[in-house]
This record gives sequence, C-alpha cells and structure tokens, in this order.
Amino acid sequence: MLSGICANRVETLIRIFLFVLFMFFSFSYRHVDRLAGESFLGIRWKADMTDQFEISEQHIRAGLSTLLNSAAQSSGRPRCAIAREANLHRDALRRVLKGERNPTVSEVLRILSASGAAPHAHMTLCIAGDGDRAAEWLQTDLALFFDAFVRELPAALEQQLGNQLHDIKPRWARGTAQRVARLLAEHIDELARKDALLAHDVPSSAGGANA
Repeated sequence: MLSGICANRVETLIRIFLFVLFMFFSFSYRHVDRLAGESFLGIRWKADMTDQFEISEQHIRAGLSTLLNSAAQSSGRPRCAIAREANLHRDALRRVLKGERNPTVSEVLRILSASGAAPHAHMTLCIAGDGDRAAEWLQTDLALFFDAFVRELPAALEQQLGNQLHDIKPRWARGTAQRVARLLAEHIDELARKDALLAHDVPSSAGGANA
C-alpha cells in the first residue's frame, strides 16, 4: 500500500515536472518567434523606407542629373554636338543636365549614347540606386562589359534554365553575383598567367633561332 502511494506521488511529481518544462519551452519558442517576427517587420519597414527614398522623384532626378552631367563632361564633346545627336534642343539639354527638367527614358539613353557612354549599363546602375558607381564607370571597358552583360543575361537565363527559369529564388541573387565575380577574377588571373608564360617563352625561342 505504501509503495503504491509513493509510486503515485513520484508519477505526479514527474507529470508536474514535464508540464513545467512544456510550458517553459512553449513560452520560449513563442517569445523568440514573436521577437523574430518583430525584427523581420522592422527590417522590412526600414527597407521599404529606403526603397521609397530611392524611387522618389527628387532622388531620381538628382541621380540622373549627376550621371548625365558627368557623361557630357567626360565625353570631351561640345554640348551642341551632344544635343544634336541626342535629338534635343540645346536649352532642353542644359535644363536636363542642371536637373531642372525631367528627361524621358529615351532621352536619357540618347544623351548617354551621344556622350560616348554605355547607355544600358549606366541607366541600370542609376535605377538600382547606385548613381555614384554609374558615374565612376563612365568611359571604361567595365561599363561596356556591364552594358552587354545586362542585355545578354535574360536570353542566357532562358536558354540555360528552360523550364527551370521560374524556380529561381530571389535570395540566390547575391551569391550568384559573387560567383560570377569570382569566375571573372579567375579568368583574368588565367589570362595573366598565359601572358607571362608567352613573354617568358618568346626570348628563349628567339635566342634558339639566332643560335
């Protein structure tokens, strides 16, 4: 009889202990999930605020004005020639470069092209909110590469992925960009090694021929 009472008491204590553990972990996970949710919402709110700033009329106008003005200056061409090739009145071009007039997409591309810049590359960078880099890459082979890359990428994705095209996840973008950059770096290093080997072999070959 006594052993039965002790067994019941032990069983009751175990149940109480397990119940306390269950309540503790249940509260902990709910609390962590709530904090994580709040953190995610806070991050999303901040991102939305940043996006709203980057697509505001004032921000876009300032970025385009800086980019187009830098393109015109670095081109070495007179403004009248740029305006003529871009099919714009000189006063309209002046107002665009000063940020007093909002250019159309076509006008932006024509001004960049008339300035000798890679229009699609710089337009893409500017729209992505990176006006500083768009200006820094003016008149460079890097801009020409990026211009062709932007135009070739959609068709390349469709060709390589086929029916898997819509399985792409947005979170893969950063890693993919880094992988492409590493691939280019390895390619440049390989070209440099080949050039070094050729430079080393040419004198020895010339010496053998003379001998």
